Amino acid sequence: MWLVAVGVLMLVMNFAGIGPIGAWTWGDHWFVFLAPFAAAIAWWGFVDSTGWTQKKAMEKVDQKREARRQQHLANLGLDEKSRAKRKDAQTKS
Repeated sequence: MWLVAVGVLMLVMNFAGIGPIGAWTWGDHWFVFLAPFAAAIAWWGFVDSTGWTQKKAMEKVDQKREARRQQHLANLGLDEKSRAKRKDAQTKS
């Protein structure tokens, strides 16, 4: 996503005539303007082919599932903190 943002920023700077990028012409520097977009396409192809995006999505789901499980255990009084309290109460009596 950052590569696309850099490409769009370069295009805006060129069309608005801002900075040194504003002085570049399309005839001389067309490859520089298109390089961030080509790099973004290559990056998306790489991460999709390696399964990285799917793995990250699965990790996020697993984290939510574990947080939900821990919350349910806490609500039932079966988490570690509740066990420690019960154990302390039993040893005191």
